[in-house]
Amino acid sequence: MKKYLLSLVLTIFAILLVACGGGENETTQEENTGTEQETKVLKVGATTVPHAEILEEAKPLLADKGIELDIEEFSDYPLINPALAEGDLDANYFQHVPYLDNAIKENDFDLANVGAIHIEPFGIYSKEYKTLEELPEGAKIIMSNNVAEMGRVLAQLEEKGLIKLNPDVDKINATKDDIVENAKNLEIDDSVAPEMLASAYENNEGDAVIINGNYALAAGLNPAEDAVALEAGENNPYANIIVVRSEDKDKEEIKTLVEVLKSQEIKDFINTKYPGSVLPVND
Repeated sequence: MKKYLLSLVLTIFAILLVACGGGENETTQEENTGTEQETKVLKVGATTVPHAEILEEAKPLLADKGIELDIEEFSDYPLINPALAEGDLDANYFQHVPYLDNAIKENDFDLANVGAIHIEPFGIYSKEYKTLEELPEGAKIIMSNNVAEMGRVLAQLEEKGLIKLNPDVDKINATKDDIVENAKNLEIDDSVAPEMLASAYENNEGDAVIINGNYALAAGLNPAEDAVALEAGENNPYANIIVVRSEDKDKEEIKTLVEVLKSQEIKDFINTKYPGSVLPVND
């Protein structure tokens, strides 16, 4: 009987030992699996339209590559670069190179451009006139008070034949003082914040209003259809870019973010969602 009991105890102990060992192996395997499939989280700041919408479309593509995209939406440009510089974001997506250059110059941010994704052509909108030729003598043209966009808007007015700029001045840095010909004596009002331009148009505050592409879309306008004139997209230096802290520009997850946003899937989405109003960069 004693031998039987001893044998039974040893058998039970052996079973328990194997069971415990098996459980430990499973836990280790689960932990190893979790480590191998560790998901990187990227927090990207963006304005709502079209940037956040484009990022939403990229979410599943990034998830397939082990990256969870956390999108933080902003309504005011000036808040986004400081949030990135202070470490509250991993990247942002809302600005073009001249805007970034100006922000770095004014604030000494250590930020870097890691890729151009799309162009939002500025549109000239009017409640009263169907063509630019109809604009009367002394017409009031409302534009953004954003210094980084001044040259862009003036270059658009020159492109459309409304003014001429000093040919010796870099158009990106042009100001109203660089206008050398203004045949219709246009009154150019540069006192309105970018986010208020669509309201100025709706309230008919000027004969024409030049509106940033993203704010036009957010206001329910279709730049390709509603604008009296649209900025040229070809060779446009104002592509919207992904920006990160300089120390992070070579991180694999950042490279993957840019790769996905430049993918054919995202280009097709942009062309379908915003035909003619948002143009993917082809490079």
